[in-house]
Amino acid sequence: MSLREGDAPATPAGSNRSAAKAWLRALELTAPIANNPRRIFSTVIDKLAEKFGEAPALLSDRERLTYRALAERSNRYARWALDQGLAKGDAVCLFMPNRPEYMAIWLGITRVGGVVSLLNTNLAGPSLAHCINIVAPKHIIVATELIDPLTAALQDLAGAASIWAHGAGGGEFPRIDRDIERRGDEKMSDAECRPPTIEDRALYIYTSGTTGLPKAANVSHARLMQWSHWFAGMMNTCSNDRMYNCLPMYHSVGGVLATGAVLAGGGSVVIREKFSAREFWSDVIRWDCTLFQYIGELCRYLLHTEPFPHETEHRIRMCCGNGLRADVWNDFQSRFRIPQILEFYAATEGNVSLFNIEGKPGAIGRIPSFLAHRFPATLVKFDVENDTPTRNEQGFCMRCAPNEVGEAVGKLLKDPSNVGSRFEGYTSKEASEKKILRNVFEPGDAWFRTGDLMRKDEKGYFYFVDRIGDTFRWKGENVATSEVSEAICTFPGVKEANVYGVAIPGTDGRAGMAALVTDHELDLGAFRTHLVDRLPEYARPLFLRIRNEMEVTATFKHTKNDFVRQGCDPEATADVIYFNDAESRAFVRLDKPLYDRIQTGQIRL
Repeated sequence: MSLREGDAPATPAGSNRSAAKAWLRALELTAPIANNPRRIFSTVIDKLAEKFGEAPALLSDRERLTYRALAERSNRYARWALDQGLAKGDAVCLFMPNRPEYMAIWLGITRVGGVVSLLNTNLAGPSLAHCINIVAPKHIIVATELIDPLTAALQDLAGAASIWAHGAGGGEFPRIDRDIERRGDEKMSDAECRPPTIEDRALYIYTSGTTGLPKAANVSHARLMQWSHWFAGMMNTCSNDRMYNCLPMYHSVGGVLATGAVLAGGGSVVIREKFSAREFWSDVIRWDCTLFQYIGELCRYLLHTEPFPHETEHRIRMCCGNGLRADVWNDFQSRFRIPQILEFYAATEGNVSLFNIEGKPGAIGRIPSFLAHRFPATLVKFDVENDTPTRNEQGFCMRCAPNEVGEAVGKLLKDPSNVGSRFEGYTSKEASEKKILRNVFEPGDAWFRTGDLMRKDEKGYFYFVDRIGDTFRWKGENVATSEVSEAICTFPGVKEANVYGVAIPGTDGRAGMAALVTDHELDLGAFRTHLVDRLPEYARPLFLRIRNEMEVTATFKHTKNDFVRQGCDPEATADVIYFNDAESRAFVRLDKPLYDRIQTGQIRL
């Protein structure tokens, strides 16, 4: 049985009552944050360790940490940071796959004022070097299985950070896992702890934004407390809960929400290094999980797998995540017998948070009327042609009517106690300012720009429509076209590259495609190797379109509308199109039969 004993399907009225309770729980758990400035998440873990002791906290096939062991391990890393002379605000980069140790590391370093930069483990070459350089770290901690991509990026690093390997086989680099074993794991004393406040920065989490290379978003201790306790309230987590988490821990959802919300409630988190559709349900059942965290693409993959004999023999009471499409929702919930789906919308750096606790298929959430003053968000009319919000004759933005598409914006309030309404920005002040829309509805007001187009129905539910600008989403990641273009154009013979996303039936987001102008015949094998060395897998174009020239605007910007409309259909253009075939690991000529197989889902992307 997937429902807990005694549970019954919720009626609409019962659903509304349940939703109201969830909002109230979240408010109650987050209300004390502002009044307790020294209470950060590592101190929460200390209290939980005293209460739950040997109860499991973080679990995996690699290692397991109890609450006490998690607190003790984090104390070792805190003392390592102090011994390295790490000052408040100094950065340490963490380049490591999912594992319980991951959280212990950043808990320990942030405990004494350090800031941990969570590096995307798919990055390589210049992209990896860029993410390291913009935070200017004093140290880099790298799992030994990721030594090679880090070593390849060393030539592009601007600073002289000390590199520490975690695990055997780190070569010339000192092993931090051995170094911390000689340090005390007892509770930090007041004299040595040098605790930060909730206003201090804790993490850098990277986001593509709408254009350009990845940006490092500032994440304060207050934000970590808000995320973990708000979601603990929304999911009603308790000591009997066990979360299955196969999402990347370098993202806020997989690394903070899925872990922090369950730990705050005294439960445990099962951490898998990477998502596997084939092993998902066997893992959930084997670990006796009651919750799992998803992104929409994950649910679609599961729905398209062959039936697993025991796929409904689980104790899941709720799944929580974002990006679950309306056309997948009902089939997913029905086939796998999921009692409740908590869909939400949020951004790592943003102040717009929406929650669909009622389980309305396709909606990304709403803001209850009694919370509208605390989390004011709205949609403003957007001029797609000029890529900017539309303004009236008085120079102010205009709110969208029900079901009218516009950009979602969130008001920046001057209330220090309202952690959820903050925009903490990026390491770049210029990039931060670009995300603020000023003089929106009255002189001097300021709103955070989400960069997302949405619509809102008459009942207040929001629905995601598309990303603004050139960035598109694929495999649950934002792909910045300028970054991909830059990587492509460093290959000899490529004169121009116009990168965009194209829709493929049955997939979430858009697949990457690049129109190229070259000065000679392209060596496709060498070009593919070039992309593998410089771009994470999700950012590598699946399709290439070879052209003689590129159309540009009067200001020499590439035009994309026709390319996007034609997609990857070889019959829509006289240009030669190639497909990045994962099976043969090569770019192959795209003809009509191959195109049809892709369109009908016979080839999985």
